[in-house]
Amino acid sequence: MFFKNYFLKDKIKKNSYFIWNNESKKIQFIKNYRPLKLDLIIGVDRQKKILLNNTYNFAEGNFTNNALLWGARGNGKSSLIKSVFDKISLTHKNLKLIQLNKDNIFDIELIYTILGKINKFRFIIFIDDLSFEKIDSDYKIIKSTLDGSIQNQPTNILLYVSSNRRHLMPRDMIDNERSSAIHTDESVEEKISLSDRFGLWIGFHKLSQIEYLKIIEAYCDNYKIIFDDNLKKNSIKWSLQRGNRTGRTAWQFILDYASKENLKIKI
Repeated sequence: MFFKNYFLKDKIKKNSYFIWNNESKKIQFIKNYRPLKLDLIIGVDRQKKILLNNTYNFAEGNFTNNALLWGARGNGKSSLIKSVFDKISLTHKNLKLIQLNKDNIFDIELIYTILGKINKFRFIIFIDDLSFEKIDSDYKIIKSTLDGSIQNQPTNILLYVSSNRRHLMPRDMIDNERSSAIHTDESVEEKISLSDRFGLWIGFHKLSQIEYLKIIEAYCDNYKIIFDDNLKKNSIKWSLQRGNRTGRTAWQFILDYASKENLKIKI
C-alpha cells in the first residue's frame, strides 16, 4: 500500500491534467495539453472573474463553492474552466485538474476516497455537459450519489460542472410538473434540488454581434491575422450560416480562414 500511494503521489506531483479511467479505476495524466489562453475568452468577463476568484481561493486552501456553469453550447463554459485552472496552476503547483466523464459519475465516491487522503494537493474534478432528459433510475442514483458526496466532500476537492441547463433537466419538464395539480411541490423539488447543491451558478448568455466580432478580433491579434472589413464581413456570414454566434463558432471561422489562406496557427 505504501508503494502504491507513493507512486500515485509522485505521478500527481509531476503532472497537472488528468482524466479518470473507468476501466482501471485510476487517474491518468494527459500529455501535451494546451488550453486556450484566458485572455482569448472574450465576452464573459463577469463569469471569468467569479471563477478565477473561486479557483484562486480554493488553491490558497480556503473553503469555496462547487460551481455549475450553465448556458447555451459553444459559449466557453468548459474552455473557461480549463483556462482558469491553467492560469492559477502556474503559481499554485499543488492544484490539479481531473476530468470525469459524465457516464462515469458513479465513480465519484471512489475518487473522493482516493484523492481525499492526499492532502498535499488540491483537486478540481471537472464534469462536462452534464444533463438529464428525464427522471429515471440513473438520475435518482446520480442525484443520491452527488447529494451525499457533496455534503461529505473532502476539503481538498472542488467540483466544477458544465451543463446546457440551469437545473440539469429540460425546462418544460419542470414547468409541466408545476402546472399539474396532481403533483406536489416536493415532486418539483426532486427535479431541481440537484443543481441547488452547487454554491455557484454561473450563467452564459448568447453573444451579440459586437461581442462575437470582439472574439474574432482577439483571435486575429493573437495569431497575427489582419482584421479588415473583408474578414469581418466573412466572419458574420460564417455565423449566419452556422445559425449562432458563439466563441466556438468564432474559433471555427478562424481555423477555416487560416486554412484557406495557408496561415500556420500554433495552438
